[in-house]
This record gives sequence, C-alpha cells and structure tokens, in this order.
Amino acid sequence: MATARGLQPPPARDDTAVRVWRFVREPFTAGTWRRVAYSLLAFPVGVACVPLSLLGAPTGRWQRGLLRRFLGARPAGSSGGLAHALLATPLNLLVLAVTAYGWSLVPMNLGWPLRAGSDYADAWGGPTFAGAWTFHAVAGGLGFLLVMPWLGRAMASVQLRVASALLP
Repeated sequence: MATARGLQPPPARDDTAVRVWRFVREPFTAGTWRRVAYSLLAFPVGVACVPLSLLGAPTGRWQRGLLRRFLGARPAGSSGGLAHALLATPLNLLVLAVTAYGWSLVPMNLGWPLRAGSDYADAWGGPTFAGAWTFHAVAGGLGFLLVMPWLGRAMASVQLRVASALLP
C-alpha cells in the first residue's frame, strides 16, 4: 500500500518470529548460564552450610549472596540459613541432577560417533551412519540445547520461591 509520498509503511512486527528467535537464542544468554551455575552450586553450598551454621557461621548471608549473584534475587533479612540449608537440600539435589544430566546430553549427542560402543546399525536414526548421527545431533543435541534453558528457568523459579520462604 502506498502513502502520499509513494513510500511503503514499515512492515508489521512478526510476533511469531520474535518468539522463535527468543527461544533459539536463550541457550546463549548470560542469564541461562547464571541459572546453570546456581543449579550446580546450590546443593554443595547448602550441604556445607548445615554444619557451618551449627558452628555459628553466617550461612544465611552466604546463601543470600549466592541467590543475589546468580539469580539476581534480593532476599531481605539477616536470619541464619540452617532452615534453608536443611529444607532446600532435596530440591537442590534434584535440580543439580536434572541440570547436570540434561546439559551433558547436548555434547554427548552432538558427538555421538565418538562414544564407545556406538553401533549405528541398531541406533535410532540408523541403519546408516549419517542417519544415526543426524538423529542424535538434532533430537538429542539441539533438542536438549533448546529445552534445558527453559527447564532451568522453571527450576530456578521454584528454588527462588523456596529461598524466599525460608530466608526471611
């Protein structure tokens, strides 16, 4: 459609393209890797805080610092972190296991031919080598690369809620 000057109006913003781009770029953002770091550190820090808080160490402050540094949360308060360290440990262990396993699947499937015992004749995507590698790279490698940041975001949200409740 032409205007009075003969120029075309700017194209309408394609919301679908914006959503797809946001989904695809999420594995490469700093926020994703901060959440991964928090997922990997929350469990060992929480376990270490249990005996240290019994000895009078400022474990609540350490746990709040971890939340502030990696999740950007600003939990207020100055109480000890023994309750959080004890009650959040099962959740933090689950998040650690899911994060470590999920992210390890990305390079493991992208480098599928390098795994020991990778027989392509019976593998998914087989019976050809190219088919098996393509299937593992796309479904396992790229699939988990795109899914893990969003799963990590959900798990970090649950961890943050627990921390907000237990670190007043």
